[in-house]
Amino acid sequence: MQPNDRDRTDAALLEALFTRAPAGLFVLDPDLRVVRFNTAARGMRGMPPDAVVGRTVEEFAPGFPHEKLTELARSVLASGKSVRRFQVTGTLPHDPERPMVVSLSVFRLSAPGGRVLGLAVMVEDVTEQQATADRLAILHDAQRLIGSTLDASATAGELAEVAIGRFADAVIVDLLDDVLRGRRLLPGPVAADAPLRRVVLRSVEEFRSATEPGELTSLHFPTVLTQSMHDHHPRLIARLTPDEPLLAADPVRARRLAEAGAHSLIVAPLTVHGTALGLAAFIRTTTGAPFGEQDLELAAELAGRTTLSVHRSWQYLHERTIATTLQRRLLPVRPPDLPAVDTAYLHLSGDAGADWFDVVPLSGGRVALVCGTVAGRGVEAAATMGQLRTVVQTLARQDLPADELLGVLDETVRRLAEETVPEPGEPPVAASCLYLVYDPVTGRCSAAAAGHPPLVPIARDGGLLDFEVPVGPALGRGGGEGYEAVSAELPEGSLLALHTRGLTAGADTGDRSGRDRLRRLLAHPDRSLRELCDDVAYAAVPHRLDEDALLLLARTKLFGSDRVALWTLPADPAVVATARTLVAQQLTAWGLASIVADTELIVSELVTNAIRYGRGPVRLRLIRDRGLLCEVSDSNSAAPHMRLARSGDEGGRGLFLVMHLSRRWGTRYGERGKTVWSEQRVPDPVRAATIA
Repeated sequence: MQPNDRDRTDAALLEALFTRAPAGLFVLDPDLRVVRFNTAARGMRGMPPDAVVGRTVEEFAPGFPHEKLTELARSVLASGKSVRRFQVTGTLPHDPERPMVVSLSVFRLSAPGGRVLGLAVMVEDVTEQQATADRLAILHDAQRLIGSTLDASATAGELAEVAIGRFADAVIVDLLDDVLRGRRLLPGPVAADAPLRRVVLRSVEEFRSATEPGELTSLHFPTVLTQSMHDHHPRLIARLTPDEPLLAADPVRARRLAEAGAHSLIVAPLTVHGTALGLAAFIRTTTGAPFGEQDLELAAELAGRTTLSVHRSWQYLHERTIATTLQRRLLPVRPPDLPAVDTAYLHLSGDAGADWFDVVPLSGGRVALVCGTVAGRGVEAAATMGQLRTVVQTLARQDLPADELLGVLDETVRRLAEETVPEPGEPPVAASCLYLVYDPVTGRCSAAAAGHPPLVPIARDGGLLDFEVPVGPALGRGGGEGYEAVSAELPEGSLLALHTRGLTAGADTGDRSGRDRLRRLLAHPDRSLRELCDDVAYAAVPHRLDEDALLLLARTKLFGSDRVALWTLPADPAVVATARTLVAQQLTAWGLASIVADTELIVSELVTNAIRYGRGPVRLRLIRDRGLLCEVSDSNSAAPHMRLARSGDEGGRGLFLVMHLSRRWGTRYGERGKTVWSEQRVPDPVRAATIA
C-alpha cells in the first residue's frame, strides 16, 4: 500500500471513529483541553452542543470531581499505562439533583517518534446500568439480611440497615400494636385510628420525629399514610412541598419533615394476603435525587420481603400467645390455702415446653405437690399438659403412692404418643414429672421423679436436707421399668423447691450446679415465699427464655396435738360405744358440738365395719383441718363397697349413710391394711385442748 493510500485509510478510520462509534470519544491535548469530540459525545445527556473544544472538564462539567479526573489523566500522560472502565459519579449544571455515572477508558496518544500528543478518552453514560446494579445489590442484601430472626422489631431494623444510606436518608417503620402482641388480625382496610407502634427510626443524620421508637401513634386521616394502609398500595411523593395535599391533614408531621430537610418520600404498606401489618416510610433529605418510579418498585420489593418475615414473626407469636393463654387457663389461678404447707409459685413462659404444677389436697390433711414439663411447643404441648394435669389430679385423689402414680402416668403418655401423629421434625410426646406427698401429722414426705430436675429440700439453716429423690426415665420413655419412691421425715419449716429446667439454664438432670445456685437463692428463711420467687426471677432467669421456667415452693407445717386425736381400740364390738363417747368429748372440747350427732353415726359405722371385716386392733383418728377428718384404720386390705339396700334388707345402709353425712369420703391403702376416711364440713374452728 502506498503512503498516500495509508494516510487516506487512517483518515477514514479516524473519521468513522468520530462519527459512528457508539461511545463518546474525547481527544485532549497535553494541557487536558478538549481538541475534538465525536458525534456520540454530542448526544450524551447534558453535553453542551458546542463551545466544548478548548475547555477542560472542570469548565464544562463542574459537577464532576475534576481534581480526581485531572490526577488520573496526568498519571496516564506520564506513564502511558491505559485505564479502562473507571467509573466516576457527578452532576450536570442543568440537573444538579440527578447524579450521573460515567465509565471512562483513558489512553495516551503518541507520535511515531514518541512525542506525547495527548489523551483519548472514551466516555459511556452508565447511570441506568449502575442504578440497576445498585438496586440488585440492595435486593441481594435484603434477601440475605432481612428475616434472620422471629422478632418483628428486629426484622424492621434489618430493613433499615439495608436501605439507609444507599436507598434512603431516613427510614421509619411502624407496626400495628396487635402484630407485636400476637393478637388476631383481620384482612382488609385498617382503621385510621388503629394504634401503631414505632419500631424503627434511623437516619444518616439527625432526624427529629414527634414519635420516638417504642411509642404508640395513630394516623391522621386522610394522609398518604392512611391511604396506603387503606388500599395496601405504596405511594410516591417525588417532591415534598408544604402544600402537598396528602400531608395537609397532618401539619405537625409535614412540619417535622420540612425541618429535617425531607424533599422526597415513599410510603410502602407492609401487607400480606390482604392483611396490613404496618407501614414503612423511606425519606430523602436535602442531598440526593428525588425518588422515581423505579425507586417505588424497589421500595415495594423491600417492603414485601420485610412483610413476609414480620408475618412469620406474628404467626409464631400468635400461636405462642394462644398456647400460653391455653396453658395459663389450664393451670391453677393460685395454689389453695392449706394448713399443711405455705406455697407460692413462679411461672415464666418460654419459647418451648409446657410446664405445669399442682397443689392437691388429700385425705388426712396431706397434700400432693406436683411439677412437670411436656416437651414440645405450641398448642399441642399445652393441650397435652392439660391432659396430664387432669390425670395426675385424678390419680392423686385415689391416694396412689408416688411410684405407682408415675407408672400409670408413664403408660398414659405412651398411649398419647401412639395416638398422636407428630409434625415433621417434632419428637414424640414426652414429659417429666416430680410428685411428692407431705403428711403434716407425721412430717413424713414421700416422692418420686420421672426425668425431672431433682427436688431441692432446704433446711431452716439454709443447708440441703438429706432427702435425695432418685430420678427415673422420662414419662413416655419408661418402657414399664417402674419408678422408685423414697420417704423422709422433714422438720417443720422445711422448704421444698420443685422446679423445671428453665430455671437451671438447660442443665442436665444430674448437674448439681444449677441446683446449688437455686439453693443459695432460696436459703433465706426470713423472707416470704413470694419474695423468694421474685429473687429467683431477678437472679436466675435470662432476659429471653428458651423454654418455660417454673418454680413451686412449699414450706412445711406440722399439726400439733391440739389438732389431732388418736385412739387405738381392740377389735371388740363393745368398743363402738366407747368410740362414740371419745368422739363426742373431743368435738365438744374443740367447740364442734353442733356436729357431734353426725360424727357419732359416721364413727359407729366405720368402727363397726373395721371390727366386723378387718383384723387386729382398730385405730381411730380425728384431725381438725379445714373440715373434720375422721379416719378408721385396720389391717385388712379389702376395701368396703357401698351398695343400695332394698326396703327389706337389714344391712347395707351404713356406707350410704356415711356418704350423705360427709362432704367427701374414701379409702386409702398403706403398707399394712387400709384407712377409711370421712371429711365433714364444720363451723369456724375453736382451738381447744385434745382429750387423750
